[in-house]
Amino acid sequence: QVQLVETGGRWVQPGGSLTLSCVVSGISLNDHAAAWYRQLPGQQRDYVISITSQGFAHYSDFAKGRFTISKDNAQNTVYLQMNRLKPDDTAVYYCWTMTAGQEYWGQGTQVTVSS
Repeated sequence: QVQLVETGGRWVQPGGSLTLSCVVSGISLNDHAAAWYRQLPGQQRDYVISITSQGFAHYSDFAKGRFTISKDNAQNTVYLQMNRLKPDDTAVYYCWTMTAGQEYWGQGTQVTVSS
């Protein structure tokens, strides 16, 4: 059974930094891509950033220059490093992966950026 558990979401001031973690079980990140999405209040879930099984990263336009994705294959964990956070980054952040044509999502972690 594939499971994803995100942690690290919290309140942070504008301009601050935050790292989210996603522990994946049931599959190996050595063989599967992973991604982060976010859902702003009242809006659809949007793609943020992803990393291939080989470790190559792909960025949405708004993530370039501020967000970084990385992973630890030994820990089967994906990280999202967010810098220079803005109030517009306030959202629930979700971890995603896919195997055998089936998508899997974590439960989400809330990030709130405000002064």
